[in-house]
Amino acid sequence: MFRSLFEPQGFYYFAGRTVKWFFGLAFVLAVIGLYLGFFVCPIDATQGNSYRIIFIHVPAAWMSMLIYVLMAVFSAVALAANSRMCSIFAAAMAPTGAIMCFVALFCGAVWGRPTWGTYWVWDARLTSELILLFLYLGFLALQSSIADHRRADRACAVIALVGVVNVPIIYFSVRWWNTLHQGASITSSGSSIHPIMLTTLLVMLAAIWLYCIGASFARARSIILERERRETWAQEAALRGNV
Repeated sequence: MFRSLFEPQGFYYFAGRTVKWFFGLAFVLAVIGLYLGFFVCPIDATQGNSYRIIFIHVPAAWMSMLIYVLMAVFSAVALAANSRMCSIFAAAMAPTGAIMCFVALFCGAVWGRPTWGTYWVWDARLTSELILLFLYLGFLALQSSIADHRRADRACAVIALVGVVNVPIIYFSVRWWNTLHQGASITSSGSSIHPIMLTTLLVMLAAIWLYCIGASFARARSIILERERRETWAQEAALRGNV
């Protein structure tokens, strides 16, 4: 069964059975997380209520980096093993990763205004996260500008592999440079935030993680149906409206 997931037809039907569950669980967890974040978590002694945006900003920022790393991994496998499905996985995750990156930057700007007194500064972490958004947009633009999807996949794989070096720069920027952005509150040695805040953050992280999986699966199904349209099973699936 695991092997069939790396075949277009097998993954198409597997994703069709699971994508609604991912979206459903993501919705339930998001409702719980938002309720905890806005009605249960206490007011921060320093930042007041403005800190509550971290429950969206932080998970989105984490997912924007994780998705790009996964894109790079799948791109490397696609180039090494000539795997069609790995190329599809990378292409399917890119739009969701770009959305997460934009959300992280937007929420960070909204948070920065009352905290730093400005929406934007050319801070090391903010700048490197903005570069990540440009990498996502470049990947998407290149994918759509080349008609031959095999050539597009190879070109996009190069962007993913070259651009992945930016991810550790984002993560370690607050350690390597004296930046305005605060350091990590959650590390391998523990957490410096209130337990209920940490719980809420993890619930929202799970919600956004499940949403990203569902969105990527849905996008992968569309790509598979488009690329496999000459196959009998794909034509039958399209006629049934099982997209």
